[in-house]
Amino acid sequence: MPVKAPQPGELEPIERAGRDELQALQLQRLRWTLRHAYDNVPHYRRAFDAKGVHPDDCRSLADLAKFPFTSKADLRANYPFGMFAVPREQVVRIHASSGTTGKPTVVGYTKGDIDRWADLAARSIRASGGRAGDIVHVAYGYGLFTGGLGAHYGAERLGCSVVPMGGGQTEKQVQLIEDFRPDIIMVTPSYMQVIVEEFRRQGKDPRQMSISVGIFGAEPWTEQMRRDIEQSADIDAVDIYGLSEVMGPGVANECIEAKDGPVIWEDHFYPEIIDPETGAVLPYDEAKGGSEGELVFTTLTKEALPIVRYRTRDLTRLLPPTARSMRRMGKIVGRSDDMLIIRGVNMFPTQVEELVLSHGRLSGQYQIVVTREGLLDEVEVKVEVTPAHAGADRGAIGRELQERIKTLIGVSTRVDVGLPDSVERTLVGKARRVIDRRPK
Repeated sequence: MPVKAPQPGELEPIERAGRDELQALQLQRLRWTLRHAYDNVPHYRRAFDAKGVHPDDCRSLADLAKFPFTSKADLRANYPFGMFAVPREQVVRIHASSGTTGKPTVVGYTKGDIDRWADLAARSIRASGGRAGDIVHVAYGYGLFTGGLGAHYGAERLGCSVVPMGGGQTEKQVQLIEDFRPDIIMVTPSYMQVIVEEFRRQGKDPRQMSISVGIFGAEPWTEQMRRDIEQSADIDAVDIYGLSEVMGPGVANECIEAKDGPVIWEDHFYPEIIDPETGAVLPYDEAKGGSEGELVFTTLTKEALPIVRYRTRDLTRLLPPTARSMRRMGKIVGRSDDMLIIRGVNMFPTQVEELVLSHGRLSGQYQIVVTREGLLDEVEVKVEVTPAHAGADRGAIGRELQERIKTLIGVSTRVDVGLPDSVERTLVGKARRVIDRRPK
């Protein structure tokens, strides 16, 4: 499938800017953000004062390391509107997280914030190969979740025709894809797998669908999953990154001509990689990139909700620029708060995903169920065979996968290999890959 590489004049000047020019802009905007947060958000004034720092202490980008982190707990402690830096009457939209682990985290946007978000989402879709006039099928969830509206506004800003489908109703997803013939789909990668399965269930070839580009985000996914989706649907699978606390989808996005990690739009978001245990900033080499650690973001242009050194909990590394002048993110290997410690061994769901997708006779669906028997943790990995291998020896497949998990990850597991469609699907939003039933 041909790649839609950018033509001369399609890139914004900042996407081609030199490092010195970009860093000068970052420092100017960073100093504004620190002052804006300190002057208008009581939480930040208290946090800065407690650490003995003042916005005027930021004279270089490296000085940001002197300032305190922001966590999800800080947002919840100031629920609902305590982190806003403008009067509530100037906030034109409010989004919030699901709040499944406590109070939701609330984010607000001024009209200027919404405009910048639309611009960055449009930049992301263009980097993915989208162009004005394309039809974009949005299957991210709408509502309080930022995915649907973020993608929607970006596609409209680029000049695309938007199909605001949202999540769920998989049979209707397939119908509209066939009837409207979209060029691009924006959805979680796990739900794209479900759409592909629905095509096959209806006796249709997913490789014949009109879609040429899938822009996938909202959950970690592996290179093996990229290959699986690209082969099964005959599309280019491109990674978009975002989180509501920082903005929403469009904080970073892969360029279709390279597909070598999402480019962070550094003119609006300043990234750091820290040691998740100590909080120390890890070094970055302009030629080689940086070490793996926890990704931290500071917003540079947000008005309603400036965020200073937000700990995303995503584990990745910074990589040198390639297709654009800005640095890239490596694939997210997991989250520091999603890491499972099983009998002293660190285990990430994405490690299991790699082994499942590389097997050949297993579908991409899986779940990890963790329990505790007495003093010992027990792990069960639930997978399923593809329809083409429904008659295979599932016991032998399970033993093979069990051995590979033990050898490559170092964790003993039970593997339950079910028939096709036996593993729970995601119909809306993110897949539930881990069920942890251990006592709190």
